[in-house]
Formats: sequence, C-alpha cells, structure tokens
Amino acid sequence: MRHKTLRAAAVVLVLHLLAGAFLLAAAGPQSGTALGLCAVAYLAGVKHSYDWDHIAAIDNSSRRFAAQGRYHTGVGLAFSLGHCTVVVLACALVVLGVGSMQQLFAEGSTANVVLSCTGAAVSGFFLLTLGLFNSGAFFGTARTARLLREGHPVSTQDLEPRGLAARLVAAPLKAVQAPRHLYAVGFLFGLGFDTATTVGLLVTSASAVLAGVPAVALLAMPFAFSAAMTLFDTANGAAMMMLYRNALAQPLQRLRFNLVVTGMSAVSALFVATITLGALFRELLGLEDPVTGFLASIDLGDAGLLLVASFLVVWAVAALARRVRRPSVG
Repeated sequence: MRHKTLRAAAVVLVLHLLAGAFLLAAAGPQSGTALGLCAVAYLAGVKHSYDWDHIAAIDNSSRRFAAQGRYHTGVGLAFSLGHCTVVVLACALVVLGVGSMQQLFAEGSTANVVLSCTGAAVSGFFLLTLGLFNSGAFFGTARTARLLREGHPVSTQDLEPRGLAARLVAAPLKAVQAPRHLYAVGFLFGLGFDTATTVGLLVTSASAVLAGVPAVALLAMPFAFSAAMTLFDTANGAAMMMLYRNALAQPLQRLRFNLVVTGMSAVSALFVATITLGALFRELLGLEDPVTGFLASIDLGDAGLLLVASFLVVWAVAALARRVRRPSVG
C-alpha cells in the first residue's frame, strides 16, 4: 500500500512540475500575468475537487473496494485524472488556436447541452448505483455489529452488501474492478463539467492569448488546475481508504464508526444522484416544477464542503471517544 501511495504522489508531483515547466519556458514581460492566471487556475482546481460529486464518487468507490478487502490509495487519483483530461484538452486547444472550443462549451450551445447531459447521466446513474451498493453495505455492517455483540465470529465477507439492491447493482459495477477503471468514469463525469469553471478557464485562456501572453505559458493553466484537483482528490481517496481500512478492523467500536461513515457515504451518493438526475430530467424534458428547479439550483461545491466538514466532525468525535475509552496507565 505504501508503494501505491508513493506512485500516486509521484503523478501529482509530475503535474505540478509540468505546470512550473511551462511557466519557466515562457519567461518574459508577461510572466507576471501568466503566473497570476495559473494561481487562479490552481485555486479553481482546489475548489472543484470539493464538489460533492467528486467526494461522493471517490468516497463511495473507496468504501466498495475496502469492503472487498482491497485497499487502493489511487482511487481519487484515477478519477481526478480522467476528470481533468477534459479541461486540459479543451484549454490546450483554445491556447493553440482552435477557437471553436470556446463555442463548443458556450452555455446553451447544442454541443454543450449534449456533453453536459452525457456527463450528468453518467455521474447520476453511477452515483445512484454506488449509493445503492453502499446502502447494502450499511445494512451488512449493522448486521455484523449485531453478530459481534452476540459473540459470533465475523469476517470482511460479512460486510459485503446482500439482498435485492446488491443484486441490482452488481452488473453495472462489474466494469469498475480496479481504481484505474475510474479514469473512464472521471472522464465521463468531466463531460458534464461545472459549466462556470470550464467556460471561465476557456475564456481566460482565449483572452490571455489575445493579450499577448505566450501560448506555452498559458499551457501551464490547465496543468495547474489538474495539479490542484489531483492533489486534493488523491488526498481524499487515500484518507478515506485509510479510514475504511481502520474502521473495518475489530473491535466493535470501530465497526460502529464504520457504520456511521458508510451511512454518510451512501446518503451522499444518493443525494448527489438525485440532484444530478433531477437537473438532467428538467433539462431534457423541459420541466418547470419547483422540485427539479430546486435540485438544479443546488451548488455541489458548497454541499461538498459541508460533507467534508461532516466527515471531519465524525472522525474527531471517534478519535475523542477512543481517547476517553483508553485506560489510563499507572
């Protein structure tokens, strides 16, 4: 597991070095402007990594692998690399003079609607599937906790989801058997990329080209965005995998902690799936009802920060509870 963590860290480091290399390669009068644009792109990547769809996809995927006894630290990295590939390609094409890319992502254009609907459909149904899977895992964990209380031996197989929901989602999840498969999922999520973020980066790139900022310096922007997003997504994936690995171990209090976190992950996935699919159906069917209108108005970025705060609170409470239960020495 340590080697996998080091490999993931190396990939994130390479992205940071690439962003820096593009900036250094274009040192000149516009260096300050290019550096400022990269800083904005980096902060946009940090912000986007905390969107609730990112957190829900990474956390729920980590929970699924952990329940199978497979502890991968590259879950967040693989998802993030697929996701940022979209913006890297789009911004690079704008910088290199393919002006049609800006129109392609323009709000309301046919291409934008098709790509956004495709990405939303993939993310919505994928998160719905993971939410159902982890709902089954939640009940499996509750059953295992009950067995432990009664003194029965248990194993990680007792945490596997069972029942109708597990059978329904088994087939769709067969395609995602390793973290690297999440690259494709992340790429498809990226097609429904936050419109404001994508268009903002594209417009900034195009404006900077017109202002005379060297193209090679502007190529640092998508890599700065990607470096930030992969850094925080990778950290999130590694932290959640470590959390689940510890929670799946004995004793009973850890299992209870796992029960709470699994429930939070399942609810988050189902909630984001509801938001995404509600907004998608509103767009495709031209709905005007207040329910889908409310779902379409929810900011996943703000919701994501709330979810991260919730996980931190749960972790802090669990750590405090362990300290209180620990017998004093002497």
